[in-house]
Amino acid sequence: MRMPKIGVREFTKSFNKLQNMEIVEIVDKKTNELKGIYLSKEQAIEFLKYLREKKQKAKEEKLRKIMQYAGAIKIDEKFENLSSKELKTEIAKAKAGINGDN
Repeated sequence: MRMPKIGVREFTKSFNKLQNMEIVEIVDKKTNELKGIYLSKEQAIEFLKYLREKKQKAKEEKLRKIMQYAGAIKIDEKFENLSSKELKTEIAKAKAGINGDN
């Protein structure tokens, strides 16, 4: 699909011509450099929806990768309020088979 091109000056001077176009490239006529695009309202809504979905998918993928390494950890209630030193002691006792209730 080839998009129509319009110069920057023409874009600002004849904006009304664009009302019935869906998408137009805005270029610098001297350098032929792309400066931007014009989207109709319908196209803009679709494009923004696409960007939101893409951003959400990227966020979910990043979270999935983090959870793959971190895992969903649930701490037993008896360990919730322990300091790191106390937690290490309890883990060592459990590994040694010593009951902490004694």
